[in-house]
Order: sequence, then structure tokens, then C-alpha cells
Amino acid sequence: MDLRQLRYFVGVARERNFTRAAQQLNIAQPPLSRQIQALEDELGVALLIRNSRPVRLTEAGRLFYEQALQVLGRVDQMRAATRRVGLNQNSVLSIGFVASTLYGGLPSLVRKLRHRAPDIEIQVLEMMSIQQIPALKEGRIDIGFGRLHHSDSGVVEIVLREERLTVAIPRDTPLAQDSAPLPIGALTGQKLIVYPKEPRPGYADQVLNLLHGHDVRPAEVQEVREIQTALGLVAAETGLCIIPSSARQMRSDVHYRLLEGERATSPVILYHRVGDTSPYIDLVKEVIKEMYAENPSWLSAEHNLPTRPSFAE
Repeated sequence: MDLRQLRYFVGVARERNFTRAAQQLNIAQPPLSRQIQALEDELGVALLIRNSRPVRLTEAGRLFYEQALQVLGRVDQMRAATRRVGLNQNSVLSIGFVASTLYGGLPSLVRKLRHRAPDIEIQVLEMMSIQQIPALKEGRIDIGFGRLHHSDSGVVEIVLREERLTVAIPRDTPLAQDSAPLPIGALTGQKLIVYPKEPRPGYADQVLNLLHGHDVRPAEVQEVREIQTALGLVAAETGLCIIPSSARQMRSDVHYRLLEGERATSPVILYHRVGDTSPYIDLVKEVIKEMYAENPSWLSAEHNLPTRPSFAE
């Protein structure tokens, strides 16, 4: 399967006619038909119903058409962005992030960066904390926002804040009848849902290590891939989940209580390469300082310990 075949298939799917599609694609009809047939042979399913007028898509064909449009659209975006950079029309700033930072300051940071430096082509890529360190060293991202401390001498880490942890609790259960902070010992004997299942180590290990340090033993631990799934299972009364406080915005159909206990926090950490002289790294730090001076709601003492980042390396 190659991009040419995808474009041929999309052309036929749009025109619903091989002759018109061949004209639009500047190709003779027989080789167009052969390419579509080769694509179907590789997939092992029929994509088109040819004995109808106009040509119709099968169920598999409809699915493949939607996916092909997304792939080709992304390729076109890549081509345009690469040409802009090559022609010095834009610089690229690639930002890696863990999903929970979307409910803190990341959206505001990206908006401010776009306003302050409209010449930047900003790319945001979701990836786990442990994935961001090699991504930085390999040049796939320029900065990262994660929650995992590391010991790599080639990557700077700056703790932006210590975010308090919150327990997501199914409604109509005994622990949901109170809104006061929940002592960590109350989790003993409870079924716990943690995320992400992989890669490890990650946020799940932070949670499990916190419980182990307080000698808290859940009745059962279920591992899932992402926070959205974990909170969905809480809403379904499958168990409890410990999340960063700012992520309480994600669902309103569960009950939340701050977790009370020593070290019951999760850091939000800025990563970048050691010795990176890009002016955009300094701009990111400057904008973060401005955001902290504004004291937004996600930075309140309810959600965080009273700390401020130090940008001295």
C-alpha cells in the first residue's frame, strides 16, 4: 500500500465513476482499475461495488475512505509545514505533553506563545513522560511537560509546581458522602484503578509507590491505558482512581476528594535539552513566569503546594 494507491482510491470514491476519476487523476482507466484491485487484494476485502451505477463503497470501503482522507490530509500538512520551514517562513517548536497537563496551564501557554511569536509553527504531541526524554535527545520535540523525574544528564528538568492529588470516587458510595480531604489510609481495601498501563515507569508507579510508602494495600489494582478510561470506570462504580487535582474538570459524574497524606502530590515538570540555545526556550520560560504572576485558578492553593518554579540551571 502506498500514497499513490490511497489517492487513486479516494479519487474513485469521490467521483463514484472510474472514467471520471481517471480523468481527474490524469491516468488511463485500466491502470487505475489495476491499482484499486491491487489495494483490495492486499487488504483482503472489497472496497467498491463495481456492478452498480454509480460505483458504491462497501462498508469496509467507507471506513477505508475516511481513514485515507485523514492520512492524505496529514501528509499534505506535513508537506506544507516542511516547505515553510525550509523556506525560512516559519520556525517549528514541538511540544510533548502528558494528557493531564491539558487541564492545567498548557492550553493557555500555547495560546500566549502563538500570540507572542506568530512566526512559530507550534506542534503539540501527546506522549508519556518517559517517552519525552528520548524524544528530546533525538530532536523529535523541543520541550516537554511531564510528571516523571529522570537522571539523564542531557536533559534539564524544572519542576513548575507540585500538584495535589485527588481521589475520584463513584457517586452514591460511602466515601462520596463527604467532601473533606480523604486520608490516604482510607484507600486500604478499596479497588483502585491506575493509569497508564504502559509505558513504565510512569504516573501509575508514582501512585503505587505513594500507597506503598504509607503501607496502604488496595484490595485490587486494575491498570488501564489512559485517564479518560480510568474515570469512565469510576463513573461505572468499578473502583477509585487517584488523579492530579486539575483533572477534576474531565468528568462531572463522579465525586472528588483531595487526598490527604505526606507526598500526596504529583510534579508538573518542564523538560528541555541541556545547552539548547533556541530563543524559544527562553520565551517559553518567560511566558510561564507571566502566567504564574497572573495566579490563574488552576494554580490555586486548593490544587497545588505553595511553590514557584526556579529557572536557574
